[in-house]
Amino acid sequence: MKASSLKQVLYLSYDGLTDPLGQSQILPYLAGLSAKGYLITIVSFEKPDKFEASSRKITQYCAENNLLWEPLVYHKSPPVFSTAYDLLALRKKVQQLHRERNFSIVHCRSYITALLGLWLKNKYSIRFIFDMRGFWADERVEGGLWNSGNPLYKYIYTFFKKREKAFLQHADAVIVLTEAAREVVLTWSPNYKVTVIPCCVDLNLFDPSKIMDTQKIALRTKLGLSADDYVLLYLGSIGTWYLWNEMVAFFRTLQEHKPSSKFLVLTPDRNLVEGDKDFIVLSVAREEVPLYISVSNLSVCFIKPSFSKKGSSATKMAEVLAMGVPVVSNAGWGDVEFFRDRLKNMYVSEDTKELPPLNHYRSENQDEFFRDLFSLESGIMKYDQVYRTLLS
Repeated sequence: MKASSLKQVLYLSYDGLTDPLGQSQILPYLAGLSAKGYLITIVSFEKPDKFEASSRKITQYCAENNLLWEPLVYHKSPPVFSTAYDLLALRKKVQQLHRERNFSIVHCRSYITALLGLWLKNKYSIRFIFDMRGFWADERVEGGLWNSGNPLYKYIYTFFKKREKAFLQHADAVIVLTEAAREVVLTWSPNYKVTVIPCCVDLNLFDPSKIMDTQKIALRTKLGLSADDYVLLYLGSIGTWYLWNEMVAFFRTLQEHKPSSKFLVLTPDRNLVEGDKDFIVLSVAREEVPLYISVSNLSVCFIKPSFSKKGSSATKMAEVLAMGVPVVSNAGWGDVEFFRDRLKNMYVSEDTKELPPLNHYRSENQDEFFRDLFSLESGIMKYDQVYRTLLS
């Protein structure tokens, strides 16, 4: 298919493609959409250290999947002013790119880039997708990242809440991660065009049938695990929203029932973990994660419940569930109660120290439900439907 016959899409992300999130939650979707006939230009903001380490791999991936990548440098300090500087660089870049490529759609990941998306819609009549993810401004305040008592951050919060309303009103399509978020948004106006697409998982990578018993045995030996050790897993970042102290307390309760328990923590934030001989704390490459999940018996994911977290969908939870390992979570965030009623290996508790039955499993019909909701193919199909609706 010639490039001139493809529909031109501009994808804007303030997260970098060289970040772990970019590699798990941006690139696989866009590669799938590219295969469906869209010529996608990605503008992302890259942190210099991660860019140096991973840019060659990302460049190759984009070339193999017919994705055009235009990386910009992310600036962290001084706060606020560095973001304003990045937005000016983004505006200059997208004007140049639109003159060259005449985009039909601008797809904006979260609020920062949506400022440019709405501007492009108003100036050039480009179809605008507000992929809001969660309630970002509220997350910043509730997570303690913006001090609402500080006049500057109070102004910024008010500014983005007003912009949020404008994004929702003028977007040609709105994407949220959860049914709970969709219900909230539609109470603000039933006319908003809202589609739910949760954080999906690549079931070709996270496939338990591809892990051999010999691999599991070798890894358990490498980790110093005996055949009788019961392994609790935590996968992902630590801090801000994740109730780390409660997860440690849960592990201690587990040890009372299973004294040989070990806590396997796979995180990029190794320096934040203080444990003892029963803690195994590692950072591993994404392609290694399925094997490490497979040696676990149970996983825990406790997230601070709040208004903003109604919009959250945990990628790591879907990845663990895909590997057939049961997950324990707390109530009050995202769609966890919805999943609890449909997945026998999903346990949701009001008390974070409460142990679940330790014999969870997923039945055949739940596999089908899981694939329909969480598979990467399903997510790509839903995005494709949004694109096709706008282009028609």
